[in-house]
Amino acid sequence: MIVVGDTNLRPVIEIISGIRERLGSPIKIYSPSGVKGRLRDIVENEDASVVVALGSEALGEALKLPSSIAVIYDLVIVPPEIDRPNTTGVYMATPVKEYIDIVNSYLPQIKRIAVVGSRDLMRILDGTASPQVAAYNVRSSFEFVNAVKQVDSVGAILLLPDVRLLTDTTVEEVFLSAFRKNIPILGISEKHVKYGALMSITFNPVNVGRQIAEKASKALNGIDMGTLPPSPSREFDIYININTAKKMGIHISQELLRKVKRVYP
Repeated sequence: MIVVGDTNLRPVIEIISGIRERLGSPIKIYSPSGVKGRLRDIVENEDASVVVALGSEALGEALKLPSSIAVIYDLVIVPPEIDRPNTTGVYMATPVKEYIDIVNSYLPQIKRIAVVGSRDLMRILDGTASPQVAAYNVRSSFEFVNAVKQVDSVGAILLLPDVRLLTDTTVEEVFLSAFRKNIPILGISEKHVKYGALMSITFNPVNVGRQIAEKASKALNGIDMGTLPPSPSREFDIYININTAKKMGIHISQELLRKVKRVYP
């Protein structure tokens, strides 16, 4: 099996450790730049039947392979729209349900959540599944900011991770608008919690590696990866900004803190 990923990136290292932990077969690791334009030859030389592509650059190369080669991807935010057979993966974005479950279990002060994002992400992440969610579908950065400005009478605003819409300027405007109304932000990443979001729930790279290994084992046993739908991580890391919680009068219990990977600041 071949893994294509940049081992200078910590998530790549952690995903590979999860793969190795769960998979008995040997793996060979290549950088995306090292396989550019020559992945097919490398696969043939290694006699590999499975390629794990970590990141969009790696995936772009892997999608050019013959369909007899199973491709499993990760380090993409949501499942890409592809028509290649024998392909599946694990995506980074966190389903809305994960936030709802944590809020219901540990943050009873938050009764209703506004979810803001594109229609595609609403569908993929099941953004309208809960009755306590008010969904705001947006198509541009302007609409994203405007939606947050219109939000009222909610306990928190959950931002879906649409990289096309959430520029640095957009994120700054969204945070300022929410903070003026004393409404905490949920999402998008650990970085945003560091900057003042109340909480972010993110994929766990080692667990994702284990999931990839499970899929790879099936591929090595002849199962078509196209029959396995893309899936999110099964385990998540939680990040909390305790200062934001205090400023907004939100109690963070010790029970929740025991589940948190890191507390900011």
